[in-house]
Amino acid sequence: MPYQEKNFNNLIGVHGLSDNLLNNHLTLYQGYVTNFNKLNDTLVNLERDDKFASPEYAELNRRFGWEFNGMRLHELYFANMTKSPVALDCVSGLAKAIDKEFGSYNNFEKDFKSMCAMRGIGWIILYYDKAEERFFNVWINEYDAGHFTGCVPLLVMDVFEHAYILDYSIKKAGYIDAFIKVIDWSVISNRFE
Repeated sequence: MPYQEKNFNNLIGVHGLSDNLLNNHLTLYQGYVTNFNKLNDTLVNLERDDKFASPEYAELNRRFGWEFNGMRLHELYFANMTKSPVALDCVSGLAKAIDKEFGSYNNFEKDFKSMCAMRGIGWIILYYDKAEERFFNVWINEYDAGHFTGCVPLLVMDVFEHAYILDYSIKKAGYIDAFIKVIDWSVISNRFE
């Protein structure tokens, strides 16, 4: 069964990100869904034809994580933004756990934003390690490498240029501030629980 693209048109009009930027970004996301489905179909056909040892099969399997994570990370990213921002409930389990890990929400946000501002492309993800009850702000260069195995991605921010350059040129700080202001912490809390 093919993956279906999720509708994030509710973000059109969100403060700090132009409709043009969002429409371009949503089109890019649609491409990941389409490409993942095509890649999956091709692999199924190669398996059916018993071409497990072919170079094509090997290379397409190496690409599989790139397309899947490109699709899924964009879904997480778009889902943690809203036109009606929801602040972190300061008495929630998530807020208490963030305070325990980082000392305060402000320390967490400072750490998260500083990682977002680093030079380079990729993703910044607040991961939660359920096994050790720990949080990590993590820089991910590519879709298919560097993820913290077994950890839950809570807050996901795209820092590839396509996420901000139309609106902010090379001034990523403006994009970071805009993103922080449109977070829906109820979504992040649900991912935590």
